[in-house]
Amino acid sequence: MTNPKLALIPSGYKTATVYSILPNNADGDFTYERNGSATRVRKDGLIEELTVDDTPRLDWLNSNCPSLLLEPQRTNLQAYSEDFGGAAWTPSFVTITANSSISPNGELTAYKLETDETNFTAELKGFLSITSNTEYTYSIYVKADTTSICRIELTDRINSSDYYYGLVTFDMSTETLSANLATASFDKLDGGWYRLKMTATSPNPILGSTNAKIILPEVGSIFIWGAQMEAGGYATSYIKNVDDANGVTRLKDECLNGGDADLFDITEGTFFVDAYVYNSGNQTTIGLSDGSDSNKLILIFQSYGTQVRVYSSGGVSSFLNLTFDQRNKIAVTFKENEYKFYINGTLVGSDTSATVPTGMDRLNFSNRTNTANHFEGKVHDTRVYDRVLTEAEAIQLTTI
Repeated sequence: MTNPKLALIPSGYKTATVYSILPNNADGDFTYERNGSATRVRKDGLIEELTVDDTPRLDWLNSNCPSLLLEPQRTNLQAYSEDFGGAAWTPSFVTITANSSISPNGELTAYKLETDETNFTAELKGFLSITSNTEYTYSIYVKADTTSICRIELTDRINSSDYYYGLVTFDMSTETLSANLATASFDKLDGGWYRLKMTATSPNPILGSTNAKIILPEVGSIFIWGAQMEAGGYATSYIKNVDDANGVTRLKDECLNGGDADLFDITEGTFFVDAYVYNSGNQTTIGLSDGSDSNKLILIFQSYGTQVRVYSSGGVSSFLNLTFDQRNKIAVTFKENEYKFYINGTLVGSDTSATVPTGMDRLNFSNRTNTANHFEGKVHDTRVYDRVLTEAEAIQLTTI
């Protein structure tokens, strides 16, 4: 298969720059921006905090190869997120012991949570300050010790009683979940650790104090680390909150301006994206353009109807079904009056009455002006070819 004009397969970077694989000079490189610190999972499986501004995040979570992690701004509202003996936490029929196990960041900072009670009051409760009628995602890292079962619960306390609005039970030995009034999932990390995640909507109105509970429903102990409460429909990378009751914020990632006018001076070609696409509820974009509406070829990810919209200012507008929260491979082949669309090894649509945009000079993981619709997900591979791949080639390229 012919080499692409531009290929971004995340591997090399420096501050404020993500290197393209092709071309192997600066012509294809992307500018990158994120003010402030953020975390990623390193190749050795440990969580690492990157403290230098504008450092791209090559993330290795559940992969043999890194992906470029691009996330929106989020705030961790759980104070004392690693200090479960801190002021935000209240134990009930449980014993908490600091520095009891190696945590997911490789340090001896995980807590042991232990009980000799078999009931729902054996819990560690963390106070939260949140807004009513809002979708939140709570997450915490857990590891089995003498028991493998734990529960997490979001509650609103009314008249001295707790009423839950999200409950998840997780058995680490079988990796099974059950959820009530919530959706749940987990990430599996090295060293026996799991990140347990729950998304639920807060009560309307909130009538009392809101808490996140870590519950031990049977006698035994588990290890815990890294609690996070964030507004949004999915969990983003871990944000450390030492003791800030107002929350600690990680700013969004921006990856922009890959390539130039010479690279994209093409009259036909193929645009390919291999990415894990978050169902964020926001409209996000990856696209080629000249910075205007007049000349662009873009993928618009829209959560309603689980669709990606392939749009070209040359006349194409097509909505295609997409499964979010998983890795997808998408290709658009284009030339005068012939566009074809492929998702995960299948030809899913075509258009026979469109022109090819001209003057395109940038590839953005955002809208055409770099100002909005920033992509949310993990980028594994992005390519632009100056020829139309055959149907067989496109199917091969997009097969998962």
